[in-house]
Amino acid sequence: MKFGSTLLAQAEGALLAHATTLADRTLKKGHRLTADDVAALARAGSKEVVTARLEPGDVGEDEAAVRLAEAFRGEGLTVDNAFTGRANLRASAAGLAVVDVERIHAINAIDEAVTIATVAPWQVVPPRAVVAVVKIVPFAVNEAILDSAVSSAEAPGAPVRVAPFAARRFGLIQTELGGLKESLFEKTLAATRGRLDPLGCSLDRTERVAHDEGAVAGCLESFRAYGIDVALILGASAIVDRRDVAPSALVRAGGTIVRLGMPVDPGHLTLVGRLGEMHVLGLPGSARSPRMHGFDRVLQRIVAGIEVSGADIAGLGAGGLLKQMANRPVPRESPSAGTGESGVAGIVLAAGRSRRMGEVNKLLAEIEGVPMVVRAVDAAVASGAAPVVVVTGHEDKRIRAALSGRPVRFVHNPDYAAGMSGSLKAGLAAIPDDAEGALVCLGDMPQVTAEHTTRLVETFEAQDEPAICVPTHDGKRGNPSLWHRDFFAEMREVGGDAGARHLMDEHPESVVEVAMPDPGILLDIDTPDSLVAARAGEV
Repeated sequence: MKFGSTLLAQAEGALLAHATTLADRTLKKGHRLTADDVAALARAGSKEVVTARLEPGDVGEDEAAVRLAEAFRGEGLTVDNAFTGRANLRASAAGLAVVDVERIHAINAIDEAVTIATVAPWQVVPPRAVVAVVKIVPFAVNEAILDSAVSSAEAPGAPVRVAPFAARRFGLIQTELGGLKESLFEKTLAATRGRLDPLGCSLDRTERVAHDEGAVAGCLESFRAYGIDVALILGASAIVDRRDVAPSALVRAGGTIVRLGMPVDPGHLTLVGRLGEMHVLGLPGSARSPRMHGFDRVLQRIVAGIEVSGADIAGLGAGGLLKQMANRPVPRESPSAGTGESGVAGIVLAAGRSRRMGEVNKLLAEIEGVPMVVRAVDAAVASGAAPVVVVTGHEDKRIRAALSGRPVRFVHNPDYAAGMSGSLKAGLAAIPDDAEGALVCLGDMPQVTAEHTTRLVETFEAQDEPAICVPTHDGKRGNPSLWHRDFFAEMREVGGDAGARHLMDEHPESVVEVAMPDPGILLDIDTPDSLVAARAGEV
């Protein structure tokens, strides 16, 4: 690849190396210069420009990224379209990321032009989460280098895959000694269900028996006969020896001890065993808490269908100090619990009075049997943005009722009559401090779909610099828009009813237009006539 300063007379057809803002346009990095672009640069006083040109044997960044990503893709992964030399690999279902660290190191060592980044090994990932990213650093890579990387990625055993979670049947045995409060047993049940529900598993049997080897062995035998996949034992006192109640009961029932003791804190006194096909986990009292626990590491692998050996457990020590972790990562965490894997939060503006609609609250008007605001929220949730914050105002209670059961947070804007800017500020104030971006959606755009919002989020994730992603159709900009956190401060300063769109004119170099195949991103419903037309499918 040729790279360097190029005289304007020779620049047509070359790739622009650095973004350039002119009076009438912004030329993005990687843009292929046209004759019109060259003329505009000349009018701006430029005599030369830094460009890149591919040479024979070079493979363009997007093609190279997709080829390597496809070679790299293991079970449970899909590949996004490439953008600026970046191809994301996403989880097709909730599960555990299984990463061959040495293979990743080896591929990254082939050449600096080729990079692969993954999530941490054994990380829990929800559906659509980005698990790995292939990024081609320059605008092109030599085919020999790419072939070497592809060959390494295609060797037996995928460098990264997602082991999907599968429903397992669980049983819980709690043992009793004098003096234990009833509330302790209830707390254990709640914490256990809280662990299993996000993994798509159920607690099918629960038993409370005396803290006695024979009683526990009998429960284990009955669980096995019932078809329980995983038996949990939470004793009235901790397991401190292989001859203690829980391990002795397991052996008495005909089972085997895989390992007693785990180099993870909390979780040191955890028992892992088998009784036939049934996994058996003996847990210390610290497992009554919902906080991240060593036994979660084993539990997640079992639910993902990955065998856990004593050597595997012994290898958990590096990174095994969990006490400072705020909470457990879970695969299907409700969007109301924090930011999603993409780091993007959603804001749906649903506070307006819809004056031009007369007495009708347009947000509650149905199109194909679904209120407009519900359609807007569903599109935001489908993008993977989390949390999704709905800003209410006019007829707050009715809006909340229409969205009952949706995984959203609500925030009320009491000054909704003053215009959209107040609702935007309320939404920004309600999203997590660590949100990387905000997908701002309007509640009166019923033809915005999951395809639109997902494409925006995917494009946002592919940017190397802070961006404002806006959808377009036939050259016209629409909604929703997705803003990097770097612009939040300016968004909080807007006023009136115009929102933050004028900031796009102030930061043209940061705007990334995302072409959409249909005009749904242009249609908002403001009048009775437009509502009638939308219901008739005429718009």
